[in-house]
Amino acid sequence: MKIGYPCVNESLTCTSTSTFRLASYSEERLVQAVSNNLACLQRILEYNVSHGLLFFRMGSGIVPFGSHPINTFPWQTHFAAELKSVGNYIKANKLRVSFHPDQFVVLNSPDPGIVERSVQELVYQGSVLDLMGLDSTMKLQIHAGGLYGDMESALTRWIATYHTLPEAVKARLVVENDDRLYSLRSCLRLHEAVGVPILFDNLHHECLNHGEPMAEALALAFSTWHPQRDGVPMMDYSAQSVGERKGKHTASLDEELFREFLTHLHGHDADIMLEIKDKEASANRACAIMHDVGLLVRAASSTVSI
Repeated sequence: MKIGYPCVNESLTCTSTSTFRLASYSEERLVQAVSNNLACLQRILEYNVSHGLLFFRMGSGIVPFGSHPINTFPWQTHFAAELKSVGNYIKANKLRVSFHPDQFVVLNSPDPGIVERSVQELVYQGSVLDLMGLDSTMKLQIHAGGLYGDMESALTRWIATYHTLPEAVKARLVVENDDRLYSLRSCLRLHEAVGVPILFDNLHHECLNHGEPMAEALALAFSTWHPQRDGVPMMDYSAQSVGERKGKHTASLDEELFREFLTHLHGHDADIMLEIKDKEASANRACAIMHDVGLLVRAASSTVSI
């Protein structure tokens, strides 16, 4: 069991997703940005290892305009050694990393152009993981997409697009239940059709469900993961921000709610991504709680599963 946080480390003074405007694109700017981003990513991973935070969602913008037609620079070969080095560090320290392409990645859009750009973005992000030498347990996390007035047609389009994806993308793809359109039940239909694992989001399930208790929902989602091919199930955890719109993540870990959530795991192993605004601060507190309840043991400067 691993605890993580997404994209940004607020304790450090760097970013792993520095970019520039498309109108300012040049190969020199690209090389400088990618160099800075990979150096910062290494710093973040080193911080995480030293604090026992062994799960990290990397920012999609490690390579600015990575899937855009303007970017014809051979960054894959230019940065091959640096990417391999980061991957070696991840493997040596038993870290788990992932990507979560943004909301513009929609596989079931009726617009072929949007679908094509979505596929290219998945190919780009998957290639970063490939170039790091990481296996298929390092995932690409997406939402099912839109309804477009007809869920049945939207699900059919998603399945059809999935079948066109490169095998390297299929091996990494997971689909997340959302808080407005695609519940766990809807995502289970995609799993039944093509075998895609479901990355469970507890807050989204609280917002949109069909009456499944949390423990049952967790077990259903976790059952879609193949132990060797997909690894330990991944999930997102957050809590509702009090007084805010439904589904808005809390700013900091509510320790009582997190302890209560852990009781629903009933012995299931899971790597938990905290989608909480204060990032590594809450992740460090979550590690301490999991150690306290016996889900993790802390050894020297790191935390490991039992």
